[in-house]
Amino acid sequence: SNSMSGKNIAPQIKNFVMVSSGKGGVGKSTTSVNLAVALAMQGKKVGLLDADIYGPNIPRMVGLESSEPEIVGNKVIPFKAYGIEVMSMGSLIDQGQALMWRGAMVMKAITQLLQDIAWSELDVLVIDMPPGTGDAQLTLAQSVPVAAGVNVTTPQHVALDDSKRSLDMFKKLHIPIAGIVENMSGFICPKCGEESDIFGQGTCGDLAKQYDTSVIANIPIEPSIRVGGDEGKPIVYFYPDSESGKRYLEAASKLWENIEKSNEDGSISNAAIQPTMPAGVSACSPEGQKVKAEQEAAKSGGCGTHNGDGQGGCGCGHQFSDHPYKKPLKKHQKK
Repeated sequence: SNSMSGKNIAPQIKNFVMVSSGKGGVGKSTTSVNLAVALAMQGKKVGLLDADIYGPNIPRMVGLESSEPEIVGNKVIPFKAYGIEVMSMGSLIDQGQALMWRGAMVMKAITQLLQDIAWSELDVLVIDMPPGTGDAQLTLAQSVPVAAGVNVTTPQHVALDDSKRSLDMFKKLHIPIAGIVENMSGFICPKCGEESDIFGQGTCGDLAKQYDTSVIANIPIEPSIRVGGDEGKPIVYFYPDSESGKRYLEAASKLWENIEKSNEDGSISNAAIQPTMPAGVSACSPEGQKVKAEQEAAKSGGCGTHNGDGQGGCGCGHQFSDHPYKKPLKKHQKK
């Protein structure tokens, strides 16, 4: 069952972008950093949230790995770097600390990173998600209306297999797909500048067509990208005229165009994916079945006690024979 209204626990932020991948190691965090910085360079007010709970790498990539957050009242003040606001779970725990959390803890952490961080009134918050399609992705999508989903992959078919799952997740969560970023798309020689397809290139085109989207960037393997990530110097900021820098800037422009389009056509909403069961109630339990019956009856104008075609003993017009609890008829007879 779907709820009738959406949810936004961070209303001061105008747009949310989910950067996701079907698997790890494809350059998702690098993409998130450079897209966020590129959007800021293009005049947008931007935040970057590292929601990769188990592998938070953003602090190092923006030169904040040794910084400790400031707390004012009950809010954590986000860092500022390269014209963007930044926060990461990696800045809230000790370096190297392993988080062995079950789904409920991950879900709580995601909501706190949105609510308990003092984000400004931003044009867009770029969110670097954990790999896969699990609790973190669902919790985020139900907590805020995501304006755009960006899938990050590499040209190899083993990576594309997992990208399909990520793109399918966007569809099921009613998230507009802004496009695909193909990383490791060729290799640029640092000496001669020639580009070679050592891992393949352009294999994402057919996948993009399948999901009615496009490839917004083909990012090559360029040594300066790796150096920038390790040293906290995003390539798009320090080398905007490099081939990769230009492609990140172009990808950011395409991403923003998609966000504006989705705002114009009204396709940004998480109303259809809101949970309808009360907290702690399973939809399969007797109590959950009762709640569902009441919700269905409310839609059709009945009392919620029966499901059927108009022969109910209590006078509500619902057939008792289909009632999920099969209670004795005499308890429902009209007095």
